[in-house]
Amino acid sequence: MRFALLFGAMSLLIGGLLLAAVFLIVQQNLGPLPQEEDILLLRTGDGRWEPMDETPRAQAAYERAVQRVYLRNTLDNVRNLGALALLGTTAIAAATGWWAAGLVLRPARKMTAAARRVALSHDLAERIDYHGPNDEIKELADIFDGMLGRLARVLDGQRRFIANASHELRTPLTVNRTLVDVAVRGPGATAEVRQLGESLLVVNARHERLIDGLLALAEGDQAVLDRTRFDLSDVVEHVVDQAAAEAAERGITMHSAPGSAPTAGDPALVERLVQNLVENAIRHNLRDGAAWVTSRRRGDMVELVVENTGPAVPAYEIEAIFQPFRRLRGDRLNSERGSGLGLSIVRAIASAHDGTVTARPRDEGGLAVTVRLPYEE
Repeated sequence: MRFALLFGAMSLLIGGLLLAAVFLIVQQNLGPLPQEEDILLLRTGDGRWEPMDETPRAQAAYERAVQRVYLRNTLDNVRNLGALALLGTTAIAAATGWWAAGLVLRPARKMTAAARRVALSHDLAERIDYHGPNDEIKELADIFDGMLGRLARVLDGQRRFIANASHELRTPLTVNRTLVDVAVRGPGATAEVRQLGESLLVVNARHERLIDGLLALAEGDQAVLDRTRFDLSDVVEHVVDQAAAEAAERGITMHSAPGSAPTAGDPALVERLVQNLVENAIRHNLRDGAAWVTSRRRGDMVELVVENTGPAVPAYEIEAIFQPFRRLRGDRLNSERGSGLGLSIVRAIASAHDGTVTARPRDEGGLAVTVRLPYEE
């Protein structure tokens, strides 16, 4: 559209200048118009007009009047017909500009459609694979394909690293837990050995949670390629049932309202998301407090809302709790409350599912966290 308007505007400007120049040249060549005079005319039988007075003076005045009409009509024709021609050429120029722009941008449209398909599919194995003349569009498409190839290699390496790290990091911790547990439960273990073993088991468990959290964070940062349709309410019911024992042990009253909320993604990752939020609501709470877990559909999104009672949370610290290893009031040593990765994992998983996470402090104390995921029929 901009190209067509530019063509039309340039044609109108150039044509207007040419028309003005032609008009001035014709006007100059025709000379000045004769002075207008009053002449008595008589209509003849064949429809022509002739002067009533046949004197030479009257005949000369009549000829000047005829010349005046001829010159004025000539100038009017140049102006009017030139203006019509100018409008016609402007319209033709605009249409030509539209056609030319479409012809030039057709390869760009094809490349844009291919790039959009690759972006929406989240499959880095696809390529734009543009075939055309060796011009700027072809060069840009080849650059995109090269970039996608490098990204695919990086993500493949990251997936292999996560798989290897999951095995290499968990295995020694499992071995350590087994050896300490055998030593503590052995018949010859003294009270000091048992106390030391229990402390080592607590540290080992914290390290296991930390490694699990880091691996989950790394997995959550990746886009979900294989999406399965499921109802978020089923995940909420399952997680709340699992957390019921811990909530009862801490004196927390759980209120669950799992409304229908169909979505698509990785159910295991979404379960980890809900689990982290519910565990946070239980562990960062007051004794004999309460927690509310709700799922529902809202427009083209589904919502998961987890609220809890607890200490007042300053609004300026809301964003900090989503950062890895960040806790309120600088609590970095309380292993009972986790490793400081819970909400970071929640945000990573939500982003991988094209969703969002927001939090706000409750007026009565505690926190309300809202997760929005795309609705899927």
